[in-house]
Amino acid sequence: MTQPPSAEPTLWELHRALQQLREDQNSGIQQLRDDLRGDLAAMNARFEETVSKEVYQADQRLVNTRLATMEEAQRTAARVRESDQQQAASTRKWLISAFVAPLLVALLQLWLTSKVGASP
Repeated sequence: MTQPPSAEPTLWELHRALQQLREDQNSGIQQLRDDLRGDLAAMNARFEETVSKEVYQADQRLVNTRLATMEEAQRTAARVRESDQQQAASTRKWLISAFVAPLLVALLQLWLTSKVGASP
């Protein structure tokens, strides 16, 4: 079957159809560009919040160093406290012996003089 010559589109209709197709493509491409810009802005914001691997590792090394320093300070404080306790114990022993020993010697002398004085 053949179509009548009036059924075929005219050059003007083809021109309008092509122009409409180009406008649709341009608006679609513009929408894609806008979406892409928005996505890139969102990714950029997320990347600004992230920390690089080198910075994270440096931070971890700093934390480990601080922990090691604190542990060493704690061990040093424990050694000092133990030394102070030993010093206090030895001081108490010295004070007790400084007062008890002369008292015992004096009592021994009194006892000996009382024995010597009673026996002649």
